[in-house]
Amino acid sequence: MTDTPKTWLTQAAADRLNAELSDLEGPRRADIVKKIEAARAEGDLKENGGYHAAKDEQGKIEARIRQLKHMLENAHIGEPPASAAGIVGHGMRVIVDIMGDEMHFLLGSREIDIEGLDVYSEKSPLGSAVMGQKIGETVTYTAPNGREIKVTIKDAKFH
Repeated sequence: MTDTPKTWLTQAAADRLNAELSDLEGPRRADIVKKIEAARAEGDLKENGGYHAAKDEQGKIEARIRQLKHMLENAHIGEPPASAAGIVGHGMRVIVDIMGDEMHFLLGSREIDIEGLDVYSEKSPLGSAVMGQKIGETVTYTAPNGREIKVTIKDAKFH
């Protein structure tokens, strides 16, 4: 049996996702059901654009509900784990040099959402390359286009 990978979330991010889940399961779900019923009452469903749009919206809402439930059930919630000094870990703001360009990003879940800062999952090619590495080390990862990219870790600290 394979273990589901855990996602690290701050308490604030978890609270925001729980609020979104409550909204989707409550008022948003009830609203879309009313829209579908109103469109169904109009008659011929094959040519009813309002009905099809509402059903599409319902599908998106239900998919997001499943995604949120799965994420929250499989999340580490709280402060980032303490890591050894100088080691890149979850929840850290990382500064790297990629082919002469400096890049700043957060290593963690995209759901954390810090304004003005890109977020890379530890499962992404860049994230997995720097995860657990020491400041000052140079690592490589394979970009989606197949190129090997060299990355030097300049700094990593909790935001």
